[in-house]
Amino acid sequence: MNIVADANIAFVKQAFSAFGEVATCRSSEINAAQVRDCDLLLVRSTIKVNQALLENSRVRFVATATIGTNHFDLDYFRQHNITWASAPGSNAASVAEWFAAALFHGCAVAKLDPTELQIGIVGVGAVGGRIERFCRTLGRPPLLCDPPRQRREGGDFVGLDELLPKCDVVTFHVPLYRDSQDATFHLLDEKTIAILRPGALIINASRGEVIDSSALLPALRSGSLQGVFDVFEREPAPDANFIAASLLATPHIAGHSLDGKVRGTQMIYDAACGFVGIPPTWKAVEHLPPRSVETIILDDTLDDLSAFRGAIETFYSIVEDDRALRAIMLLPESQRGRAFREYRENYPARRELGGLPIKAGVKQPLARSLLRSLSAPR
Repeated sequence: MNIVADANIAFVKQAFSAFGEVATCRSSEINAAQVRDCDLLLVRSTIKVNQALLENSRVRFVATATIGTNHFDLDYFRQHNITWASAPGSNAASVAEWFAAALFHGCAVAKLDPTELQIGIVGVGAVGGRIERFCRTLGRPPLLCDPPRQRREGGDFVGLDELLPKCDVVTFHVPLYRDSQDATFHLLDEKTIAILRPGALIINASRGEVIDSSALLPALRSGSLQGVFDVFEREPAPDANFIAASLLATPHIAGHSLDGKVRGTQMIYDAACGFVGIPPTWKAVEHLPPRSVETIILDDTLDDLSAFRGAIETFYSIVEDDRALRAIMLLPESQRGRAFREYRENYPARRELGGLPIKAGVKQPLARSLLRSLSAPR
């Protein structure tokens, strides 16, 4: 069996070598000629898997080690009896930790108290659900907007038009749908931007196209709105002006923890075993390196919120990723796309904090609870 795989899928050769020969390459190098004699195709979200790529190939199983499937032509898969798999929720903890870093650093820069803010979550799935729990632990029950869940479950969901003018922080965690009842393309556009609360902080770690960046840019420049973004329109070469106007901007790495990547590999490996009909034997957890920190030790000289922010920054420095992206935007325009891709492909190993023991002072119960809320299973 021949397997073609994105080289950026964690431990892909170790996991899939039992299936046959694994050829790895950069996503930009995966083309129709390369997959023609391939049986299993393993990708990430950076490559479109459609008729143009698969026609006249013998591919019968496609998997993405990422949560979304916007890069899959599912209609074509169905028409040609191609089985597919993805890794929903694999990086939810990673994105939730990124959100916490984004929120607390953004509040520090803007001189805001996160315990006094009304937060709105648009999209309450694997990631949004974790952030909902985090907000409730913070003592700030969020407003929730999720039309598909509202139709299925009822409950205390609100419409986007109701959420936007009531929130100091609006964070997006939706898939990208262009043509459906729940279309999310340019969910935040000129019309919806106009009803946002003045001074609101917009956070987006879902898909860049969820926000009309051209419409939002004037508000970011004027300071009437602020933004923290991990995803952008026109990746891998987003608008440098939009990034310059953002409070924080990172190069699509919110979900790039090593734990999340390995979790994604495990999920598509298990799916491939089911497709081929063999019992799974490879265990991702056995391949994770030791953490550099064995215990989360909170600084007992700090208050609850400061201690929590310090603990998050021990694991993840959002400022470093922000600096890296701004440096990329200083390159000649023709070089930015390649630099953006290379930063993501060579991203340093970042471990999640889940499962580590926490040593906190007696006056830091909230910090301990916030850390646990991020890492506990949803």
